[in-house]
Amino acid sequence: MEKFVIEGRQPLAGDVKPAGNKNAALPILAAVLLSEEGITLHNVPRIGDVSTMLLLLSEMGVSVKDEGPTLTLCSKDAQFAKLRTDLFQQIRGSMLLAGPMLGRFGCATVPLPGGDRIGRRRVDTHLLALESLGAKVDFDHYEFKICCDSLHGADILLDEMSVTGTENAVMAAVLAKGNTIIRNAASEPHVQDLCRLLNTMGAQIEGIGSNQLAIQGVERLRGGEFAISPDYLEVGSFIGLGAVTRGEIRIHGVVPEHMRMINLVFEDRLGVNMHLEGDVLVVHDEQNLCVREDIGGAVPKIDDAPWPQFPADLMSIALVVATQAKGTVLIHEKMFESRLYFVDKLITMGAKIILCDPHRAVIVGPSLLHGQEMSSPDIRAGMALLIAALAARGTSAIQNVGQIDRGYEKIDAKLRALGAKIERIKA
Repeated sequence: MEKFVIEGRQPLAGDVKPAGNKNAALPILAAVLLSEEGITLHNVPRIGDVSTMLLLLSEMGVSVKDEGPTLTLCSKDAQFAKLRTDLFQQIRGSMLLAGPMLGRFGCATVPLPGGDRIGRRRVDTHLLALESLGAKVDFDHYEFKICCDSLHGADILLDEMSVTGTENAVMAAVLAKGNTIIRNAASEPHVQDLCRLLNTMGAQIEGIGSNQLAIQGVERLRGGEFAISPDYLEVGSFIGLGAVTRGEIRIHGVVPEHMRMINLVFEDRLGVNMHLEGDVLVVHDEQNLCVREDIGGAVPKIDDAPWPQFPADLMSIALVVATQAKGTVLIHEKMFESRLYFVDKLITMGAKIILCDPHRAVIVGPSLLHGQEMSSPDIRAGMALLIAALAARGTSAIQNVGQIDRGYEKIDAKLRALGAKIERIKA
């Protein structure tokens, strides 16, 4: 086990570039199973979750040529295998192997997935979609056995706008016979990345970026080459970092259309001073963080919802920024009932937060934060605590940093390059 030791209140400044989108990389790696030809992927984030997915693919016989952020994979010799439970349960994205395995082998045996402990994360949407395409699902409390004689197109209405459920349905449908329509589909940038990769491989997917996807099944997919888009969630994390550490940070490689709602919330609701210069997002060194009240002086709300609304994975970051902004704001995390439980650690640091219930917290700022000994409960809360520690007076220690490493590539090195005093040491 490792931990970070952070000396706070250091002004951070400089240039930083986000890694590839974690939530795009995982389904894209799973999609490699759908073709027997080689696939070259650029801008692959070298994070813990990607390493776990590569191990799972290797167990099935997928070859991997590793060239840093570029990977070349080939599943020509891949075979059906019962996946190791210990690996599968390390990440939530492991469930994304179900659709490709079903399309390639006609069957999939998958344990319950793991990932962040942020509340109940149902997989029913995945299974209902696969059943609509002709699969039969059995569950024995430990694993799912999913089989089919052949997959056929269907008109599917997803019971929730699930990102990974949409991705599994798409990957199963591209090789199904006939046409498929997926209604109430998720449309996040990572879903778009997956669909565009599949189209370069010969799939026929229309409606990319919308909540209705039309898929014409094809007999086979070829190889291809694809660059994963920058991780807009990492960009949002660096916005929060720059806002509370009072140094000019220039974030390169930003996709402006991915940032519209994120920028709106940070700028208009929390008063973060920043601007775009082409694909560079500049967070200014002079900040006057202030919560913008609703009309009539009402307490404003920041809440999450499916794309294009504010992403759930940035709620923890926005909450930390709110502790440093003048005024009162309600944070309403609607999607996961345990994501806000990390606020007790911020309260011990000096933040003025009332946790109303598992989904809502009222933040009154600004608060002077003090360094504390903490532990990272999940990827995004871990990054939020890291940002809080960098803004705090004194020294903090964050245990269980493997959780942060699962989603952020070499985050301590990136922070040191910006001037942070942070060390990674054995716990």
